[in-house]
Amino acid sequence: MLKIIYFSRRYTPHDWRFLSALAKTDHKIHYISLENSRSLSAQHPLPPEVGSSPGLSPRDRVTFSDYPALLSELQGIIAAVKPDLIHAGPIQRCAFPVALLDFQPLVSVSWGYDLIREAKTDTMWRWITEYTLEHSAVMVGDCSTIRQLAISYGMPDESIITFPWGINLDHFTPAGESHKIPASVFTILSTRGWEPIYGADTIVQAFALAGKSNPDLRLVLLGGGSMESDLRAIIAEAGVEDQVEFLGLVDYNQLPDYFQSADIFVSASHSDGTSISLLEALACGTPALVSDIPGNREWVSSGVNGWFFPLGDAEALAQSMIRARDLRLQLPEMGRAARLLAEQRADWNANFPQLLRAYELALGNE
Repeated sequence: MLKIIYFSRRYTPHDWRFLSALAKTDHKIHYISLENSRSLSAQHPLPPEVGSSPGLSPRDRVTFSDYPALLSELQGIIAAVKPDLIHAGPIQRCAFPVALLDFQPLVSVSWGYDLIREAKTDTMWRWITEYTLEHSAVMVGDCSTIRQLAISYGMPDESIITFPWGINLDHFTPAGESHKIPASVFTILSTRGWEPIYGADTIVQAFALAGKSNPDLRLVLLGGGSMESDLRAIIAEAGVEDQVEFLGLVDYNQLPDYFQSADIFVSASHSDGTSISLLEALACGTPALVSDIPGNREWVSSGVNGWFFPLGDAEALAQSMIRARDLRLQLPEMGRAARLLAEQRADWNANFPQLLRAYELALGNE
């Protein structure tokens, strides 16, 4: 049995999944959060087997001015818990403070954006990234793109464990054709946040172009974010309000219904490792129309289980939406290919043991 500190920036559904799985092992898990977490629904409480005290002082957002106090508190937690290893990520936000304390072994976990975007912010952030990886026994990432970036920042290839975090394939499943909305309507689904990084404006601008001349197209937007008023204004100006639904956040248990009812899933994200939303769509047998970025290329094969469009190109996306509608007779076959890929590579239960392998590697047991 190992004593493990699991250290993340905020408590998210991803943390809940990792902690719930770790709680079922023989290991003793102690969870700490760097910053105050958003409230999760009752279905995502911290597993009772996971310890959460002592913890860090509550902070909405950590800045470098907080580091003297932060490092002192973190050192106190380490002294109290006496962990066998620390699991920490994102790289610059959580793994870096542990690296500064020179704790070993440190398993650094990339959350995608830390290496894809933050490491490239400026010289200081690059140094932080390189320093953290240099002081990490193992780094865990969710795709080949992250692996190659980590290597470029100095992480030895043999010290990297790569596996997609995966999803619950029993929860996200295909539905029969009777579940689909009638063929007179072609439904395009987005479940990404309404933020610039996720290209929400590109999706809405594209639909404004496509929807005006194709009244059978329908756009369903789940999620939420800072761009809501701008997105609604674009739709109103185009006069396609009757074809768009802004449904906001929906319960996790309802998500499969939306994927199953949609004809295609769309994501215009500017930055992704392995997108959980994309995996959920594929697992439900919903072909994907996604931005042409490296993370998406690891999951989508054009014409097989989806299509690409040029990043940020609303006109190209509009044409792709129309083309997907015109090819709707091919979608069932593409959906079967999507589900098969999810079964082969995106099974959470099959992928999670790779995290335990990372722990063993960090401890020198592999």
